[in-house]
Amino acid sequence: MNDGDNYEKPEVPSIELRSLKVISALGRGAKGVVFLVQTEDGELLALKSILRASIEKKKASGNSDDSEYRRICLERDVLSCFQHPLLPKLRGVVSTDKIVGYAIDYCPGGDLNSLRKKQTEKMFSDDTIRFYAAELVLALEYLHGLGIVYRDLKPENVMIQENGHIMLIDFDLSTKLSPKTPEIRQTKTAKLPQRSEQTALKSKKKNRFSPLNKCCNSGISPDDSIHSARLAPDSASLEFDATEKSNSFVGTEEYLAPEIILGNGHDFSVDWWCLGVVLYEMLYGTTPFRGSNRKETFYRILSKVPDLVGEATSLRDLIRKLLERDPKQRISVDEIKGHDFFKSIDWDLIVQLPRPPFIPVPSDENVNIIEGNEDIDVELFVQGVFKVEEEEDDAHCKKSSQANDGDENRNKEAGVEGINYPTTVDKFLVF
Repeated sequence: MNDGDNYEKPEVPSIELRSLKVISALGRGAKGVVFLVQTEDGELLALKSILRASIEKKKASGNSDDSEYRRICLERDVLSCFQHPLLPKLRGVVSTDKIVGYAIDYCPGGDLNSLRKKQTEKMFSDDTIRFYAAELVLALEYLHGLGIVYRDLKPENVMIQENGHIMLIDFDLSTKLSPKTPEIRQTKTAKLPQRSEQTALKSKKKNRFSPLNKCCNSGISPDDSIHSARLAPDSASLEFDATEKSNSFVGTEEYLAPEIILGNGHDFSVDWWCLGVVLYEMLYGTTPFRGSNRKETFYRILSKVPDLVGEATSLRDLIRKLLERDPKQRISVDEIKGHDFFKSIDWDLIVQLPRPPFIPVPSDENVNIIEGNEDIDVELFVQGVFKVEEEEDDAHCKKSSQANDGDENRNKEAGVEGINYPTTVDKFLVF
């Protein structure tokens, strides 16, 4: 099987581009442009569109850029496999001569970072943090049970669904590692409150949890380390120790775990470090290790103890244990779920909570936008964005090469910057 076969492998519905009504361009991420679209049935979806020529160029390049092509494929494959209320489901694939696209459910509540900034002091209360933290733990636990290391947890990648529950998005930096001695732990299947009657009817026809290897055994990974972890349908999660590690240098700098910076290999525990950074940011309104530049930020991550000012609380204790620099000593998922901060949480029922801290207010804004944007040409729009992106990448690479000739570690850092800092910043950068 070749990469071309992998590219079309997931069995997901095909969507005709002409059948979609384009409402607006939501934003530009590192790998594509995201549009808010409406189906013929009236459903709102987020459509990530990527220039086909760009994918084929990366596939045929034969150099390090090929990893970006494989990340695109990996993201598509994992999206097609998710059966979890806090993770996106691949709703369909758009394919034309010029673009390919993936459609997932649209989250009208924006992202967690935007929501935090709307708070009076740009910080959340402990109770609000507890709710969002618990759902993040469940989402990460599910990913790890599938052998997926997320590697890009940050508030901008935590979207708020129509019902107020979170949806974790953006998996192009994820990788897969093989589990060691998985132990099946039976749990109750939790069902999410209805997004809408239509969505609820569809969800009843689907298995809530399904094994990854049924539809993701494509043999592609950013780190060439694909090994499917089986998950028993509908009622189980996995506990395991990683038997392998990734050496890729990826992530957003303020959230990077020490082991990624050191390049000694990393596993699932990097996601728990990121959770600690996110919880700190929710509590204090800033990340714990931010420096004036990348070098200072990395130095702080490797040497600074997080400043947990205020009275001793279970939340601060949890953050301290998550931000343990030694991954072997870092708190595990079972210890997290058993921590005092979560003693009031019913892990089987949290996703059924009918009144999350914030529920997006229904608005007619989308209907008004539809009438004024019917002439958006998705293909031309994406072509224009990718042309500018290629010019910026070429200029950036040339500048980096001139400024850092001979620095063997610079390529790793440049990779982080290129992936995580698109030129257009938008709260809907869902990919």
